[in-house]
Amino acid sequence: MTRKQILLCSTLSLFMTAAGAAQDATPPAPDAGPQTLTVLFENDLFGDSDQQYTNGFKMNWMSPNLKALGGAPGVPSWLLRAIDGLNAFEHAVLGENDRAFNLGFAVGQLMFTPGDTQSVQLVEDDRPYAGWLFGGLTLVSKTDRVADTFDVQVGMIGPASLAEDAQRLVHELRGFDVPQGWQNQLSNEPAFLLYYERKWRVFSGQVFSQFGYDLITHAGLAAGTVMDYGAAGAEMRAGWNLPRDFGTSLIRPGGDANAPSTVTGAGGRGRGFGAYGFAALGGRLVGRNIFLDGNTFEDSHEVDKKIPVGDLILGASVIFDGIKLSYAQVFRTREFDGQDRRHNFGSLSLSLSF
Repeated sequence: MTRKQILLCSTLSLFMTAAGAAQDATPPAPDAGPQTLTVLFENDLFGDSDQQYTNGFKMNWMSPNLKALGGAPGVPSWLLRAIDGLNAFEHAVLGENDRAFNLGFAVGQLMFTPGDTQSVQLVEDDRPYAGWLFGGLTLVSKTDRVADTFDVQVGMIGPASLAEDAQRLVHELRGFDVPQGWQNQLSNEPAFLLYYERKWRVFSGQVFSQFGYDLITHAGLAAGTVMDYGAAGAEMRAGWNLPRDFGTSLIRPGGDANAPSTVTGAGGRGRGFGAYGFAALGGRLVGRNIFLDGNTFEDSHEVDKKIPVGDLILGASVIFDGIKLSYAQVFRTREFDGQDRRHNFGSLSLSLSF
């Protein structure tokens, strides 16, 4: 090998070594974490009744951490710019930086009936028949300790919600009496709801080995033609391999808490087995509830709602390799004058993180 060839090989070797060192010095891209698909089903048959809030269904998809995805194919540049703007705003106002961001999409349906579903006549002293078919868009901005949720729901109240058709089909399939009063339901009305909520992981700890506990509080504000209210509450959890998410949710605005809570996405739904129990208290001060106050733009059946409404929630969750199954029993105070008893219903949710 000539001296010129030796010099060329040495130069190439030094260049490749320097390039490798520069590549090693580049910090690894943050983990975007999993995406999560959640299906929720709620029914008052779990509480041995068939009235008031009688059935709810919701399917929700929550994205991985969009900020960690960066310029990944399929992520719109305008969305990334919006997220950068939100991150800069939160750093300036709240002194927080490097948050994770998840985007969620949901579809759902709720139905409400009076206690006497066999009367063809209007039951004037009970809540109206009503349905709510909606789509939702959710943005979650969070650290390991704090989560901010912005939720928009848009849909239809009235026959267009298909609540009558859904209840009639289910009752016929299961051999139950078919409700006879849906002709008295609220009229068709396009409706919307905007919701903001903040959750705090107030404290967390370990008792021994992998047995942990935490306390998560929340406060939120809803506005729109569907509902206006302020809300607050807290949830205590304890169990084996407790996930670092933000609690177990009902079908409600801003309710999805199944996305990973850490910025790296590593702590949302670990592999292996976990199980825990939870107890929660929640309260709302209600300014408007279309399912009790009636249609917004025309006269309809209505009842006198109660302004303060509270929930006691007791339940348990089991987790295995990215699958989370939760059940909660919800005990709700009376929502309107003349309601004969407090209402309770069951809430079942299944989440898959992948």
